[in-house]
Amino acid sequence: MSYFTDSTWQDWLKDLIDVGIVSFIIYKMILLVRGTRAVQLLKGIFVLIATWAISTWLNLYTLKWLMNQMFTLGIVTVIILFQPELRRALEQLGRGNIFSRSNSPEKTALSEQIDEVIRAVQHMAKRKIGALIVFERQTGLSEMIESGISMESRITSELLINIFTPNTPLHDGAIIIRGNQIMAAGCYLPLSENPFISKELGTRHRAAIGVSEISDALSVVVSEETGQVSLSLNGMIVRDINEESLISKLFEELTPKANVRGKERGSAKPAFWKRKGD
Repeated sequence: MSYFTDSTWQDWLKDLIDVGIVSFIIYKMILLVRGTRAVQLLKGIFVLIATWAISTWLNLYTLKWLMNQMFTLGIVTVIILFQPELRRALEQLGRGNIFSRSNSPEKTALSEQIDEVIRAVQHMAKRKIGALIVFERQTGLSEMIESGISMESRITSELLINIFTPNTPLHDGAIIIRGNQIMAAGCYLPLSENPFISKELGTRHRAAIGVSEISDALSVVVSEETGQVSLSLNGMIVRDINEESLISKLFEELTPKANVRGKERGSAKPAFWKRKGD
């Protein structure tokens, strides 16, 4: 009790900062191991700790002795088991990223998905392999997904390239991505009937515009004739978009908060977009 009566406001502030820093470090450590094999290892460690506590409370001498022997080598065991996670944490600490919010698991996953898509698009554009990749957002595309071949596969550049390789069963349709999965391939999309669309645009481009007219989906198109990459959203299309702009727009629109920002902007059209057929 004397500690509480004799403490000054500086002591309280110091303790508050101390607890806050420790809590923040624990929180970051949880984020670091979330979704990795280390989660299962941590569960095992908690089971051992609970077993030790029960053996101590009930005076189970043999079990308590066994737990004490295990804890003696516990530190070395933890270092061995968590070696990959510890190395990753030290690497991020060296880069100054471990306390950065930009390295959240969600953004890291999105970055990896976009990287896979961009690599596939670059490969297909150089070889003039036609492709149509649709990203589902708030508006569900279940009917269009059901029109194709169900996949529910992880997004990889190799898989995307294989799907759109000419003379394969699925290369003529569109693929639809929901979250972090390719939901289906060979999907049929509604074609835009807008009369102002350039006559140069083929079926893939009209399908990309069409699906963006009836939903908030984002579509990436690779032209089979020219190898040019186009991006369609909100019934508009940007033709021959460069790689930097494509990556930037995908990040902007696919980040979860992008939908909220879009509502706040209302119906104003960003300068990035051109009118259909421009």
